[in-house]
Amino acid sequence: MLNSPAPLHIPDGFLNLVISLVFWAATILMVSLAISRTNKALGEKQIPLMGVMAAFIFAAQMLNFPVAGGTSGHFLGGALAAIVLGPWAGILVMTAVVSVQAVLFQDGGLLVMGANIFNMGILTAMVGFGLYRLVANGNRGLRLATAGAAAWLATMAAALLTALQLWLSGTSRLEIVFPAMMGVHALIGIGEALITVAAIGFIEQTRPDLLSIEKTADSGGRGWVIAGLVVTLLAVLISPLASGDPDGLERVADNIGFLDRGLDAPYQLLPDYTIPFLGETAISTIVAGVVGALVVFGLLILVGRNLRRGRDA
Repeated sequence: MLNSPAPLHIPDGFLNLVISLVFWAATILMVSLAISRTNKALGEKQIPLMGVMAAFIFAAQMLNFPVAGGTSGHFLGGALAAIVLGPWAGILVMTAVVSVQAVLFQDGGLLVMGANIFNMGILTAMVGFGLYRLVANGNRGLRLATAGAAAWLATMAAALLTALQLWLSGTSRLEIVFPAMMGVHALIGIGEALITVAAIGFIEQTRPDLLSIEKTADSGGRGWVIAGLVVTLLAVLISPLASGDPDGLERVADNIGFLDRGLDAPYQLLPDYTIPFLGETAISTIVAGVVGALVVFGLLILVGRNLRRGRDA
């Protein structure tokens, strides 16, 4: 059965205004810091690499995979982005992905977008990179195992923070939402770990220099960019086969009873990852995926070049 990827992120209505604004402030602070830190080390050849990573993560997040009990999970990608690009560039990549998902595809609310960026992009990048860096100079087996553990822990950290946000917003009691979120995301985190290990293993075989802790201005390359775009396209082409089951947060919200608190977006551009005039068809999902991947790719290229231009000036 062909499906359109289900909305994945926190919708408006799940968090109260205070919590939403607190995490907007925290996100703006961290993204500003990421821009400053990335600007100091960004090489010309790294700019397309950031774009490719953003496009791949966007496409991979469309591939909901079944876990258990009629629930699906989806790739986050923050740990992978941070391991390959460094934490600051990784944060910029994840910010672009989550922002485009919210603005263009109405996946996640606008008021809570700061929380979604912080949970899925900033926190996962910091946790993933922090753990991987401890063994970056170890043997290959240890690095891959640590990358998998970092991805799993990053997923669990995002689930934990989401549970705390729901509790502080008065949406659910902590003793109910905490075990529910952590239980389902412990399974989803296994998928995150497997995808991350597979990606890191592939990179180690083809471009091991990309995984060095100290990124150089020459990191990147046209061949790597082309390969990354091909993999991204393949992910988009199979996205209609993604699981149609509700994702972890939606399942928890339904089971606990706060799903109806979610608010619809005030507008619709490409809702549910479809092109409106093509309907809910496989080709509609594929075209929407290509559009989204190209948008995040172009956005990161634009941001990277502006950072370089500003620094050179």
